[in-house]
Amino acid sequence: MTIDASLPSRLGALILITLLGLLAGTAHAGQAAIVVDATTGRVLGQVNADERNYPASLTKMMTLYLTFRELKAGRLTLEDRLPVSAWAANRAPSKLGLRAGQNITVEDCILAMVTKSANDAATVAAESIGGNEKGFADMMNAQAALLGMSGTHFDNASGLPDPKNWSTARDLLTLGRALYQDFPQYAHYFSVKEFNFNGQLVRGHNHLMDRYPGMDGLKTGFTDASGFNLASTAMRDGHRLFAVVLGGRTAARRDQLMANLLDAGFEQSEADALAAAGEPAPGMAHRVLAALSPIANAEADPTPVAASRHARRGKAATHGCRAHHGICRAKGHASHAHNGTIKLANRAGAKGGQD
Repeated sequence: MTIDASLPSRLGALILITLLGLLAGTAHAGQAAIVVDATTGRVLGQVNADERNYPASLTKMMTLYLTFRELKAGRLTLEDRLPVSAWAANRAPSKLGLRAGQNITVEDCILAMVTKSANDAATVAAESIGGNEKGFADMMNAQAALLGMSGTHFDNASGLPDPKNWSTARDLLTLGRALYQDFPQYAHYFSVKEFNFNGQLVRGHNHLMDRYPGMDGLKTGFTDASGFNLASTAMRDGHRLFAVVLGGRTAARRDQLMANLLDAGFEQSEADALAAAGEPAPGMAHRVLAALSPIANAEADPTPVAASRHARRGKAATHGCRAHHGICRAKGHASHAHNGTIKLANRAGAKGGQD
């Protein structure tokens, strides 16, 4: 376990996470978190940010990065129709249900990856860009190296269970920031909550955007081996943060952790800005990540992952989203915090569905 030594000692104590260890040097469902100020690049808080974990569908952020790169270079357009192979059509859920021989537009691939985290759509994009999924994975790893993601290796385009797919909270946050910095013209896709595909409404998995004001992306992820992952970005008073949470025991606890992490990060950023301006900052260091406790206490409960996955698949409310060109964007309200100690539920194996 690593805690940012530059943070106040009280903060370090508040974000302490107890890991039930697996073998060192292998990916595992360890809990990790990091929050960064997008303007300055300063890490406002981190726990186990360099521990290797399974990224699950956060992998698709790199698939989207390479898709956006092709669009920016003019090698693809949003209207291009991509063929669906038998390999892509047979990928495990979550998926759109594409059929071999069908085709799908680049934009619909993007929307399907962002909202439903569709593995078939991710594979279609990968095969069209890289020739096949293995060739695309090589491109993913080359781009990861260019971005400085030294703790990452990709073996597929979707994040479906694979022991050769691993990353860290810090690397995934680096990737999230790069998506917004390198492709601002496509960043709006990450705020999409639902879209129409072949006459069917496809709803997204990122329900925290319904409730957290200012959150406009990025990506959810889940497998049995990874636990519940989330990369997020949010804007408040013209100030943007990026954050990553890995290894949540349930989607609800992961979302609560992320909301608390962002709340604390915004407060820390405000205090930093006041200090830089020579003004007295409020005494709020105790607030930074203090709100982890609802998740902390709940993590000790023996809630089965399978049961939480079933609950997660319930019907999602639209919360009055405003449609625009078949796209619904997010709005909502905030969350709260208490005190406590976080414990990690140890999960092994790589089976089950994916978010």
